[in-house]
Amino acid sequence: MRKEIYITDYNCVTPLGFNVDSNWNALLEGKSGVALHKIIDNQDAFYASMIDSEKLNEEFNRFFAQNTIDFTRLEKMLLLSLLPLVEKHTVSKDTAFLLSTTKGNISLLKNQSELPEGVYLSKLAQKIADFFGFKTKPIIVSNACVSGVMAISVAKNMIQAGKYKDAFVIAGDELSEFVISGFNSFQAIGSGPCKPYDKNRDGINIGEAAAAVYITSNPSQNEKFRFKVLGDSAINDANHISGPSRTGDGLYASISNAMDEAKVSPEHIDFISAHGTATLYNDEMEAIAFNRMELQNVPLNSMKGYYGHCLGASGLLESIISMESALHRTLLPSKNFEEMGVTQPLNIIKENQSAEIKYILKTASGFGGCNAAVVLEKC
Repeated sequence: MRKEIYITDYNCVTPLGFNVDSNWNALLEGKSGVALHKIIDNQDAFYASMIDSEKLNEEFNRFFAQNTIDFTRLEKMLLLSLLPLVEKHTVSKDTAFLLSTTKGNISLLKNQSELPEGVYLSKLAQKIADFFGFKTKPIIVSNACVSGVMAISVAKNMIQAGKYKDAFVIAGDELSEFVISGFNSFQAIGSGPCKPYDKNRDGINIGEAAAAVYITSNPSQNEKFRFKVLGDSAINDANHISGPSRTGDGLYASISNAMDEAKVSPEHIDFISAHGTATLYNDEMEAIAFNRMELQNVPLNSMKGYYGHCLGASGLLESIISMESALHRTLLPSKNFEEMGVTQPLNIIKENQSAEIKYILKTASGFGGCNAAVVLEKC
């Protein structure tokens, strides 16, 4: 019999707050981190979700006042997200450390003639791991925008395989000129706050965040909650370097495999935390895939209207918020959605509503045809 794997603790650092409670309260009030920000000197401001640097430094200094190591802005976000978990759970020689990120310390490249050591993802992961005394070699998951969901899957499967007894998974990406310029070259940046699945959507807002979860096969009796990782899958349909499959093949297969492993059918799923980038093709592809899986009636939201697209952090952050929804028995609306803008029906949440949530489906899709899905069960 395969080991049962649980998420028993988590934390996040976002523009809406530096812990889960502050984020949840802000979301209940419908607050969003998306606003106009001047990111590139010679270009107009973009709508994006950015953590206030002054507040970030204040929070970091509050907890790491005695620190003498220089940390980048992203590293401070990651350290703050992980600290409460490390304080509550033991790091042993059998504990895995996973980092999910797409760009890491990409900002270090600005105005540099030589490649800084800290820009390597392996160096970033090792720096965080060493600070908290992890004894195992860090594992890096960097697979475009599915990285955060895949990191949960990698931790689950490695624990089940007997490689580790437990795992800390952290995820983070920050706003940078590089990322904004890249998406802008695709003409994928929205002209205003993004509107996932809406008829008038015209692109994404980039965001930044850090998130962390603790995953174990042996939860203690003192945990405040448990979410079993029932099933997972990641499929690459190799459709296009940046465009999603028009038929949703990769996402459909990922959901199907995850639900098969979880032994749940469409009528069991209580809530879908979808990717929902607010680009024309992504949202349409997702609607097709969900309908192919007969999930069109399940309540669904995208968190991008609150946080923007946080790249490698998005999947983990949105998984945390979906678990909070289950604990609080509350479905959050898909912010900025007004009128259906996809060809297939979806049950998009429009206002805060009470609901019993036991089975959660979390999905993600990204560049290069990558797709991922995980099924979580509230225990």
